[in-house]
Amino acid sequence: MIAGTRRLVTQWTAVVPVLAVVLLVFTWGRSLPGAVVAVVSVVLAASVLAAVHHAEVVAHRVGEPFGSLVLAVAVTVIEVALIVTLMVDGGEKGATLARDTVFAAVMITCNGIVGLSLLAAAFRHRVAVFQSEGTGGALATVATLATLCLVLPTFTTSKPGPEFSTSQLIFASSAALVLYGIFVATQTVRHRDYFLPITKQGNVIDGDDHAGAPTTRTALISLGFLGLALVAVVGLAKGVSPTIESGVEAAGLPQSVVGVIIALLVLLPETIAALRAARRDRVQTSLNLALGSAMASIGLTIPAVAIASFWLSGPLVLGLGATQMVLLVLTMLVSTLTVVPGRATPLQGGVHLVVFAAYVELAVTP
Repeated sequence: MIAGTRRLVTQWTAVVPVLAVVLLVFTWGRSLPGAVVAVVSVVLAASVLAAVHHAEVVAHRVGEPFGSLVLAVAVTVIEVALIVTLMVDGGEKGATLARDTVFAAVMITCNGIVGLSLLAAAFRHRVAVFQSEGTGGALATVATLATLCLVLPTFTTSKPGPEFSTSQLIFASSAALVLYGIFVATQTVRHRDYFLPITKQGNVIDGDDHAGAPTTRTALISLGFLGLALVAVVGLAKGVSPTIESGVEAAGLPQSVVGVIIALLVLLPETIAALRAARRDRVQTSLNLALGSAMASIGLTIPAVAIASFWLSGPLVLGLGATQMVLLVLTMLVSTLTVVPGRATPLQGGVHLVVFAAYVELAVTP
Protein backbone atom coordinates (compact mmCIF):
# COMPACT_ATOMS: atom_id res chain seq x y z
CA MET A 1 0.00 0.00 0.00
CA ILE A 2 2.85 2.40 0.89
CA ALA A 3 4.59 1.68 -2.42
CA GLY A 4 1.36 2.30 -4.30
CA THR A 5 0.87 5.60 -2.49
CA ARG A 6 4.42 6.68 -3.35
CA ARG A 7 3.80 5.88 -7.02
CA LEU A 8 0.64 7.97 -6.91
CA VAL A 9 2.31 11.09 -5.52
CA THR A 10 5.12 10.89 -8.10
CA GLN A 11 2.82 10.67 -11.12
CA TRP A 12 2.39 13.72 -13.38
CA THR A 13 -1.20 14.10 -12.19
CA ALA A 14 0.18 14.70 -8.70
CA VAL A 15 3.16 16.83 -9.73
CA VAL A 16 1.14 19.19 -11.97
CA PRO A 17 -1.26 20.52 -9.26
CA VAL A 18 1.68 21.27 -6.94
CA LEU A 19 3.61 22.94 -9.78
CA ALA A 20 0.51 24.92 -10.72
CA VAL A 21 0.03 26.23 -7.17
CA VAL A 22 3.70 27.29 -7.02
CA LEU A 23 3.34 29.07 -10.38
CA LEU A 24 0.17 30.73 -9.10
CA VAL A 25 2.03 32.12 -6.08
CA PHE A 26 4.68 33.72 -8.31
CA THR A 27 2.26 35.13 -10.91
CA TRP A 28 -0.69 36.26 -8.77
CA GLY A 29 -1.59 39.93 -9.26
CA ARG A 30 1.16 40.56 -11.82
CA SER A 31 0.96 41.68 -15.44
CA LEU A 32 2.26 38.71 -17.41
CA PRO A 33 4.40 38.92 -20.57
CA GLY A 34 3.56 36.73 -23.57
CA ALA A 35 6.08 33.98 -22.82
CA VAL A 36 4.83 33.61 -19.24
CA VAL A 37 1.23 33.54 -20.44
CA ALA A 38 2.12 30.65 -22.74
CA VAL A 39 3.67 28.70 -19.87
CA VAL A 40 0.74 29.46 -17.58
CA SER A 41 -1.71 28.33 -20.29
CA VAL A 42 0.07 24.99 -20.67
CA VAL A 43 0.11 24.44 -16.91
CA LEU A 44 -3.54 25.52 -16.72
CA ALA A 45 -4.59 22.95 -19.33
CA ALA A 46 -2.52 20.27 -17.58
CA SER A 47 -4.16 21.21 -14.27
CA VAL A 48 -7.63 20.74 -15.74
CA LEU A 49 -6.61 17.28 -17.00
CA ALA A 50 -5.10 16.45 -13.61
CA ALA A 51 -8.21 17.66 -11.78
CA VAL A 52 -10.51 15.48 -13.82
CA HIS A 53 -8.12 12.52 -13.50
CA HIS A 54 -8.33 12.73 -9.72
CA ALA A 55 -12.10 13.18 -9.94
CA GLU A 56 -12.17 9.98 -12.00
CA VAL A 57 -10.16 8.14 -9.32
CA VAL A 58 -12.65 9.22 -6.67
CA ALA A 59 -15.51 8.39 -9.04
CA HIS A 60 -14.10 4.91 -9.68
CA ARG A 61 -13.93 4.34 -5.95
CA VAL A 62 -17.60 5.21 -5.36
CA GLY A 63 -18.82 3.46 -8.55
CA GLU A 64 -21.53 4.23 -11.09
CA PRO A 65 -23.64 6.29 -11.33
CA PHE A 66 -22.01 8.18 -8.46
CA GLY A 67 -18.80 8.37 -10.50
CA SER A 68 -20.39 10.33 -13.33
CA LEU A 69 -21.93 12.66 -10.76
CA VAL A 70 -18.58 13.35 -9.07
CA LEU A 71 -16.92 14.08 -12.40
CA ALA A 72 -19.74 16.36 -13.57
CA VAL A 73 -19.74 18.37 -10.33
CA ALA A 74 -15.92 18.71 -10.38
CA VAL A 75 -16.01 20.06 -13.92
CA THR A 76 -18.85 22.44 -13.02
CA VAL A 77 -16.90 23.82 -10.05
CA ILE A 78 -14.10 24.70 -12.46
CA GLU A 79 -16.59 26.28 -14.86
CA VAL A 80 -18.27 28.38 -12.17
CA ALA A 81 -14.93 29.57 -10.85
CA LEU A 82 -13.74 30.60 -14.31
CA ILE A 83 -16.99 32.43 -15.07
CA VAL A 84 -17.05 34.38 -11.81
CA THR A 85 -13.34 35.18 -12.12
CA LEU A 86 -13.78 36.60 -15.62
CA MET A 87 -16.98 38.42 -14.66
CA VAL A 88 -15.15 40.23 -11.86
CA ASP A 89 -12.60 41.62 -14.31
CA GLY A 90 -14.83 41.93 -17.35
CA GLY A 91 -17.18 44.75 -16.36
CA GLU A 92 -20.06 45.15 -18.81
CA LYS A 93 -18.36 42.75 -21.23
CA GLY A 94 -18.91 40.01 -18.67
CA ALA A 95 -22.69 40.54 -18.58
CA THR A 96 -23.35 37.72 -21.06
CA LEU A 97 -20.42 35.50 -20.10
CA ALA A 98 -22.44 33.14 -17.87
CA ARG A 99 -25.13 32.73 -20.53
CA ASP A 100 -22.62 32.11 -23.32
CA THR A 101 -20.59 29.62 -21.27
CA VAL A 102 -23.60 27.65 -20.03
CA PHE A 103 -25.15 27.54 -23.50
CA ALA A 104 -21.80 26.45 -24.95
CA ALA A 105 -21.65 23.67 -22.33
CA VAL A 106 -25.13 22.48 -23.33
CA MET A 107 -24.21 22.44 -27.02
CA ILE A 108 -20.87 20.72 -26.41
CA THR A 109 -22.32 18.04 -24.14
CA CYS A 110 -25.65 17.34 -25.85
CA ASN A 111 -24.25 17.44 -29.38
CA GLY A 112 -20.45 17.20 -29.31
CA ILE A 113 -19.89 14.62 -26.56
CA VAL A 114 -23.08 12.67 -27.28
CA GLY A 115 -22.32 12.61 -31.02
CA LEU A 116 -18.72 11.47 -30.60
CA SER A 117 -19.72 8.83 -28.02
CA LEU A 118 -22.45 7.38 -30.23
CA LEU A 119 -20.11 7.30 -33.23
CA ALA A 120 -17.31 5.66 -31.24
CA ALA A 121 -19.61 3.00 -29.81
CA ALA A 122 -21.59 2.35 -33.00
CA PHE A 123 -18.51 2.02 -35.22
CA ARG A 124 -16.78 -0.29 -32.74
CA HIS A 125 -19.79 -2.33 -31.60
CA ARG A 126 -22.18 -1.77 -34.55
CA VAL A 127 -25.00 -0.43 -32.36
CA ALA A 128 -24.78 1.85 -29.31
CA VAL A 129 -27.18 0.71 -26.56
CA PHE A 130 -28.30 2.56 -23.45
CA GLN A 131 -31.27 2.89 -21.12
CA SER A 132 -33.94 5.25 -22.41
CA GLU A 133 -35.62 5.51 -18.97
CA GLY A 134 -32.67 7.12 -17.22
CA THR A 135 -31.35 9.01 -20.24
CA GLY A 136 -34.81 10.33 -21.08
CA GLY A 137 -35.25 11.65 -17.56
CA ALA A 138 -31.87 13.36 -17.71
CA LEU A 139 -32.69 14.93 -21.08
CA ALA A 140 -36.07 16.18 -19.81
CA THR A 141 -34.33 17.82 -16.85
CA VAL A 142 -31.76 19.50 -19.11
CA ALA A 143 -34.51 20.79 -21.42
CA THR A 144 -36.51 22.20 -18.49
CA LEU A 145 -33.48 23.85 -16.89
CA ALA A 146 -32.37 25.37 -20.20
CA THR A 147 -35.86 26.77 -20.86
CA LEU A 148 -36.32 28.19 -17.37
CA CYS A 149 -32.87 29.76 -17.10
CA LEU A 150 -31.88 30.64 -20.67
CA VAL A 151 -35.04 31.04 -22.76
CA LEU A 152 -37.58 32.71 -20.45
CA PRO A 153 -35.39 35.78 -19.67
CA THR A 154 -35.71 36.78 -23.34
CA PHE A 155 -39.50 37.04 -23.02
CA THR A 156 -40.05 38.39 -19.50
CA THR A 157 -41.13 42.03 -19.22
CA SER A 158 -40.48 42.94 -15.58
CA LYS A 159 -37.01 44.18 -16.50
CA PRO A 160 -35.84 45.62 -19.83
CA GLY A 161 -33.56 43.46 -21.90
CA PRO A 162 -33.07 39.69 -21.74
CA GLU A 163 -32.70 39.78 -17.95
CA PHE A 164 -34.58 38.40 -14.98
CA SER A 165 -35.89 40.66 -12.25
CA THR A 166 -34.54 39.90 -8.78
CA SER A 167 -37.53 37.77 -7.79
CA GLN A 168 -37.47 35.92 -11.11
CA LEU A 169 -33.75 35.25 -10.76
CA ILE A 170 -34.26 33.87 -7.25
CA PHE A 171 -37.10 31.64 -8.49
CA ALA A 172 -35.13 30.33 -11.49
CA SER A 173 -32.08 29.64 -9.33
CA SER A 174 -34.15 27.88 -6.67
CA ALA A 175 -36.00 25.83 -9.28
CA ALA A 176 -32.68 24.85 -10.88
CA LEU A 177 -31.28 23.63 -7.56
CA VAL A 178 -34.47 21.72 -6.72
CA LEU A 179 -34.60 20.00 -10.10
CA TYR A 180 -30.92 19.12 -9.93
CA GLY A 181 -31.37 17.74 -6.40
CA ILE A 182 -34.35 15.61 -7.45
CA PHE A 183 -32.40 14.24 -10.40
CA VAL A 184 -29.39 13.36 -8.23
CA ALA A 185 -31.66 11.55 -5.77
CA THR A 186 -33.26 9.65 -8.65
CA GLN A 187 -29.92 8.79 -10.23
CA THR A 188 -28.13 7.65 -7.10
CA VAL A 189 -30.85 6.24 -4.83
CA ARG A 190 -34.36 5.51 -6.01
CA HIS A 191 -33.72 4.46 -9.62
CA ARG A 192 -29.97 3.91 -9.72
CA ASP A 193 -30.37 0.90 -12.01
CA TYR A 194 -31.78 3.15 -14.78
CA PHE A 195 -28.38 4.82 -15.10
CA LEU A 196 -26.16 1.74 -15.27
CA PRO A 197 -24.68 0.49 -18.57
CA ILE A 198 -26.45 -2.39 -20.30
CA THR A 199 -25.50 -5.09 -22.78
CA LYS A 200 -27.13 -5.48 -26.20
CA GLN A 201 -29.36 -8.11 -24.60
CA GLY A 202 -30.60 -5.54 -22.08
CA ASN A 203 -28.72 -6.91 -19.06
CA VAL A 204 -27.54 -4.31 -16.55
CA ILE A 205 -23.79 -4.08 -15.92
CA ASP A 206 -23.24 -3.18 -12.28
CA GLY A 207 -19.49 -2.79 -11.75
CA ASP A 208 -16.39 -2.00 -13.76
CA ASP A 209 -14.55 -4.75 -15.55
CA HIS A 210 -11.48 -2.87 -16.75
CA ALA A 211 -9.70 -2.25 -13.42
CA GLY A 212 -10.07 -2.84 -9.73
CA ALA A 213 -11.39 0.01 -7.62
CA PRO A 214 -8.71 2.14 -5.91
CA THR A 215 -8.28 1.91 -2.16
CA THR A 216 -9.87 4.43 0.20
CA ARG A 217 -6.40 5.85 0.92
CA THR A 218 -5.72 6.38 -2.79
CA ALA A 219 -9.12 7.99 -3.27
CA LEU A 220 -8.52 10.38 -0.35
CA ILE A 221 -5.10 11.37 -1.72
CA SER A 222 -6.70 12.03 -5.11
CA LEU A 223 -9.35 14.12 -3.38
CA GLY A 224 -6.58 16.29 -1.90
CA PHE A 225 -4.85 16.70 -5.26
CA LEU A 226 -8.24 17.49 -6.81
CA GLY A 227 -8.64 20.39 -4.38
CA LEU A 228 -5.17 21.72 -5.23
CA ALA A 229 -5.85 21.45 -8.95
CA LEU A 230 -9.14 23.33 -8.66
CA VAL A 231 -7.50 26.17 -6.74
CA ALA A 232 -4.73 26.34 -9.34
CA VAL A 233 -7.14 26.35 -12.28
CA VAL A 234 -9.15 29.24 -10.87
CA GLY A 235 -6.09 31.31 -10.01
CA LEU A 236 -4.20 30.73 -13.24
CA ALA A 237 -7.32 31.39 -15.32
CA LYS A 238 -7.57 34.79 -13.68
CA GLY A 239 -4.00 35.49 -14.75
CA VAL A 240 -4.49 34.60 -18.43
CA SER A 241 -8.05 35.94 -18.80
CA PRO A 242 -6.94 39.41 -20.02
CA THR A 243 -4.87 37.77 -22.76
CA ILE A 244 -7.80 35.54 -23.81
CA GLU A 245 -10.20 38.48 -24.02
CA SER A 246 -7.76 40.74 -25.86
CA GLY A 247 -6.94 37.91 -28.28
CA VAL A 248 -10.61 37.36 -29.08
CA GLU A 249 -11.09 41.10 -29.57
CA ALA A 250 -8.00 41.42 -31.76
CA ALA A 251 -9.23 38.56 -33.96
CA GLY A 252 -12.50 40.40 -34.49
CA LEU A 253 -14.53 37.58 -32.96
CA PRO A 254 -17.73 38.04 -30.92
CA GLN A 255 -17.37 38.26 -27.14
CA SER A 256 -19.42 35.04 -26.88
CA VAL A 257 -16.38 33.13 -28.16
CA VAL A 258 -14.82 33.61 -24.70
CA GLY A 259 -17.63 31.51 -23.27
CA VAL A 260 -17.02 28.84 -25.90
CA ILE A 261 -13.31 28.74 -25.02
CA ILE A 262 -14.10 28.31 -21.32
CA ALA A 263 -16.58 25.52 -21.99
CA LEU A 264 -14.20 23.72 -24.36
CA LEU A 265 -11.40 23.97 -21.81
CA VAL A 266 -13.32 22.51 -18.89
CA LEU A 267 -15.17 19.86 -20.93
CA LEU A 268 -12.20 18.47 -22.87
CA PRO A 269 -11.29 15.92 -20.16
CA GLU A 270 -14.98 15.03 -19.81
CA THR A 271 -15.05 14.33 -23.54
CA ILE A 272 -12.05 12.03 -23.24
CA ALA A 273 -13.68 10.13 -20.36
CA ALA A 274 -16.93 9.74 -22.32
CA LEU A 275 -15.10 8.44 -25.39
CA ARG A 276 -13.19 5.90 -23.29
CA ALA A 277 -16.47 4.63 -21.86
CA ALA A 278 -18.09 4.47 -25.31
CA ARG A 279 -15.22 2.45 -26.74
CA ARG A 280 -15.73 -0.07 -23.91
CA ASP A 281 -19.43 -0.25 -24.89
CA ARG A 282 -20.47 1.68 -21.79
CA VAL A 283 -22.58 4.19 -23.70
CA GLN A 284 -24.82 4.79 -20.70
CA THR A 285 -21.80 6.05 -18.77
CA SER A 286 -20.96 8.38 -21.67
CA LEU A 287 -24.50 9.76 -21.71
CA ASN A 288 -24.47 10.11 -17.91
CA LEU A 289 -21.32 12.20 -18.23
CA ALA A 290 -22.66 14.34 -21.09
CA LEU A 291 -26.16 15.05 -19.81
CA GLY A 292 -24.99 15.20 -16.20
CA SER A 293 -22.48 17.88 -17.12
CA ALA A 294 -25.10 19.86 -19.05
CA MET A 295 -27.47 19.61 -16.10
CA ALA A 296 -24.83 20.57 -13.54
CA SER A 297 -23.66 23.43 -15.76
CA ILE A 298 -27.13 24.98 -15.67
CA GLY A 299 -28.38 23.77 -12.29
CA LEU A 300 -25.27 24.78 -10.36
CA THR A 301 -23.72 27.56 -12.46
CA ILE A 302 -26.83 29.75 -12.74
CA PRO A 303 -27.52 29.80 -8.95
CA ALA A 304 -23.82 30.47 -8.23
CA VAL A 305 -23.67 33.30 -10.76
CA ALA A 306 -26.98 34.66 -9.46
CA ILE A 307 -25.52 34.89 -5.96
CA ALA A 308 -22.35 36.51 -7.33
CA SER A 309 -24.43 39.05 -9.30
CA PHE A 310 -25.66 40.62 -6.07
CA TRP A 311 -22.14 41.90 -5.30
CA LEU A 312 -20.80 42.19 -8.84
CA SER A 313 -21.38 45.41 -10.74
CA GLY A 314 -23.14 45.33 -14.08
CA PRO A 315 -26.16 43.45 -15.47
CA LEU A 316 -26.59 39.68 -15.68
CA VAL A 317 -27.91 38.82 -19.15
CA LEU A 318 -29.20 35.24 -19.33
CA GLY A 319 -31.67 35.31 -22.22
CA LEU A 320 -30.63 33.62 -25.46
CA GLY A 321 -30.88 35.24 -28.87
CA ALA A 322 -33.09 33.94 -31.68
CA THR A 323 -30.34 31.90 -33.36
CA GLN A 324 -29.32 30.28 -30.10
CA MET A 325 -32.91 29.37 -29.28
CA VAL A 326 -33.34 27.72 -32.67
CA LEU A 327 -30.23 25.62 -32.03
CA LEU A 328 -31.46 24.73 -28.53
CA VAL A 329 -34.87 23.60 -29.83
CA LEU A 330 -33.21 21.58 -32.61
CA THR A 331 -30.84 19.99 -30.08
CA MET A 332 -33.67 18.94 -27.76
CA LEU A 333 -35.73 17.57 -30.68
CA VAL A 334 -32.84 15.55 -32.10
CA SER A 335 -31.82 14.34 -28.63
CA THR A 336 -35.35 13.14 -27.91
CA LEU A 337 -35.45 11.13 -31.14
CA THR A 338 -32.04 9.68 -30.28
CA VAL A 339 -32.95 8.71 -26.71
CA VAL A 340 -36.41 7.19 -27.16
CA PRO A 341 -35.34 3.93 -28.94
CA GLY A 342 -32.50 3.22 -26.50
CA ARG A 343 -30.31 2.24 -29.46
CA ALA A 344 -28.32 4.37 -31.89
CA THR A 345 -26.34 3.94 -35.11
CA PRO A 346 -23.62 6.15 -36.58
CA LEU A 347 -26.40 8.19 -38.22
CA GLN A 348 -27.58 9.60 -34.89
CA GLY A 349 -24.01 10.41 -33.90
CA GLY A 350 -23.47 12.21 -37.19
CA VAL A 351 -26.65 14.26 -36.79
CA HIS A 352 -25.58 15.48 -33.35
CA LEU A 353 -22.12 16.42 -34.63
CA VAL A 354 -23.59 18.40 -37.55
CA VAL A 355 -25.75 20.38 -35.10
CA PHE A 356 -22.62 21.01 -33.00
CA ALA A 357 -20.70 22.15 -36.08
CA ALA A 358 -23.53 24.56 -36.89
CA TYR A 359 -23.31 25.99 -33.38
CA VAL A 360 -19.54 26.56 -33.68
CA GLU A 361 -19.93 28.21 -37.08
CA LEU A 362 -22.66 30.55 -35.85
CA ALA A 363 -20.76 31.34 -32.66
CA VAL A 364 -17.77 32.52 -34.68
CA THR A 365 -19.76 34.23 -37.44
CA PRO A 366 -23.20 35.08 -35.99
